[in-house]
Amino acid sequence: MTNPKLEIQSIRKQIEDHNYRYYILNDPIISDGEYDSLFRTLESLEQKYPDFVSIDSPTQRVGNKPLNSFGTLAHRIPMLSLANAMNQDELKAFYNRIMKQLDNKSIFTFVGEPKLDGIGVEVVYENGQFIHGSTRGDGYTGEDISLNLKTIGAIPLILRNHKLPPPKLLEVRGEVFISKSDFKQLNSIREKDEDPPFANPRNAAAGSLRQLDPKLTAKRPLSVYFYEAGMIDGHTFDSHLEFLTVLNKWGLPTNPYINECLDLDSLIQYHEKMESIRNEIPYEIDGTVFKIDHYPTRGILGTRSRSPRWAIAGKFQAQQATTVIHEIDVQVGRTGALTPVAKLEPVFVGGVTVTNATLHNQDEIDRKDVRIGDTVIIERAGDVIPKIVKVVSEKRNKDSYPFIIPKQCPVCGHEANRFGDDVVIRCTNLSCMAQLKGHIEHFVSKLALNIDGFGEKIVDQLVDKSIIKNIDDIFSLSVDIVANLDRMGEKSAKNLIEAIASSKQTTFARFIYALGIRNVGEHISKVLEKYFLGDLDLFQKTTQEELENIDEIGPIVAETIIQFWSDHDNISMVTHCMELGVSFEKIQLPEHQPLKDTTFVFTGSFDQFTRVEAKNMVQKLGGKATGSVSKKTNYVIAGPGAGSKREKAESLNIPILTEEEFLLLVKSF
Repeated sequence: MTNPKLEIQSIRKQIEDHNYRYYILNDPIISDGEYDSLFRTLESLEQKYPDFVSIDSPTQRVGNKPLNSFGTLAHRIPMLSLANAMNQDELKAFYNRIMKQLDNKSIFTFVGEPKLDGIGVEVVYENGQFIHGSTRGDGYTGEDISLNLKTIGAIPLILRNHKLPPPKLLEVRGEVFISKSDFKQLNSIREKDEDPPFANPRNAAAGSLRQLDPKLTAKRPLSVYFYEAGMIDGHTFDSHLEFLTVLNKWGLPTNPYINECLDLDSLIQYHEKMESIRNEIPYEIDGTVFKIDHYPTRGILGTRSRSPRWAIAGKFQAQQATTVIHEIDVQVGRTGALTPVAKLEPVFVGGVTVTNATLHNQDEIDRKDVRIGDTVIIERAGDVIPKIVKVVSEKRNKDSYPFIIPKQCPVCGHEANRFGDDVVIRCTNLSCMAQLKGHIEHFVSKLALNIDGFGEKIVDQLVDKSIIKNIDDIFSLSVDIVANLDRMGEKSAKNLIEAIASSKQTTFARFIYALGIRNVGEHISKVLEKYFLGDLDLFQKTTQEELENIDEIGPIVAETIIQFWSDHDNISMVTHCMELGVSFEKIQLPEHQPLKDTTFVFTGSFDQFTRVEAKNMVQKLGGKATGSVSKKTNYVIAGPGAGSKREKAESLNIPILTEEEFLLLVKSF
């Protein structure tokens, strides 16, 4: 029989070796699927033999409970800032100062590296094992983000012993960032989920590192390059290039663009080259950094109060340009958002010719007072959408006038509205061609009608070929129509039509969620189902006052529901769905309702159930689970990490139960 302990150790070693090949050598020898399979095998073995789980196992990167707040960690050696050189003359002055301080006698070289536009961090290893990590902070003390840093696959939990054993203590500084392609994909996902997009990769990386729940950080595509040493105990280095080479051997990634610069000319050439290819590099850089390579020479040069004398940051020219707005078009996104886009006099900036710049929304237009015909300064950084920095008001035409986004959708002509505090104006027509694809994808999704096989590519073809013009057209599709789509044979078409037919037997909550009424998610749909008992006619004829009297329904949600049912096309579409066979399962109210009129709030983390499972337990017994504590709350269930909700419950003298006490209460019925 295989020794499970040895098998676990062997698989861990394989995973560590594959991580090294992927992150350091950039030469993977297995596919992502094979890697995932290996990882799942390790997880399975560790679950079966928990005594053999160690803190440095790859499976332990994520698994900690959310924090209430970040602690702090002091840097043994301060993480100083760098002085800036804004142009070549200032780079030359930096070089000449060093020459003068070293009496023009010493021969010295520099290490040049790209200046990443990310978040500075410090990671600490003891005897080769990851101990903790922190942000730069004020240079002397940073936030303890150890759990979040452990989720980054490129940061080894155990350093490799490659001929040179890791030292007793190693503090290493680096920059956490998100690549341009990952940033673009991340924002695409957020827009589909109707979350606000990140402004730039740096903001996305910073926000990811400051998540109190490491599981959320683990979902973000964070990368890291290490570039400098803190304190080292157990080994000495003569040069920076030697240190960086050994970092790679220990398994810590360094930037592939780092290079040696022998003199002033090569230093300037390196800076010019990095600036010329900045838009080709797969992550954001905003300058270069030059450091004396020889460590003893650094000691001679010393430091100022806030920056070392042996290093400098060479800044790139801002990627800005001046141009003129010829027109402002209003575009409609998949969620119905009306977005104004400035049409510009073509201008070359940031490596490309720019003709458009987003104006975001009416508030942004008003804040910057952007008008058609204005001369404006635009900015572009990498793959980030160009934006207008400011209006050159001195060049404004006297007969210009403020731009107002129209109250009608420019695509379908339906009324567009702005709800509550939302800064976005939206078209509310579900059949608007600009947003039809997004609505269909939501309508057929797993939590909605759950039509298996109805993927994005099929949606694109059906809409692009005008086969589907309204959501209800889904239920009129036939095998012959679907079989004629690209990559769809007779069998696949038959399976999809059968899935559509099966989806007609659904629940009131799923159907309402599928409609995509703004602010009406999965939970609110269930609240509405419970209140209206699955009666669609009653729901259509409801009033805003009635809705606001429903627990958990506020004025904004009520307003969007009323707005939805006030649109004749929406009513027509829903009616046609019912005529084509959509029907709801009969709602069976539990006969045994011991928790009727009892409201629970869950806060913190739990080991024996998820919050969804807990809410289901309560609802099956006739109770309610809400997200906020009020005088109407009967019980607060508090797990580790409970914060303000627990405090409010205490101030209102509301009973607070532990996880175990809650389970005993539920089981008592």
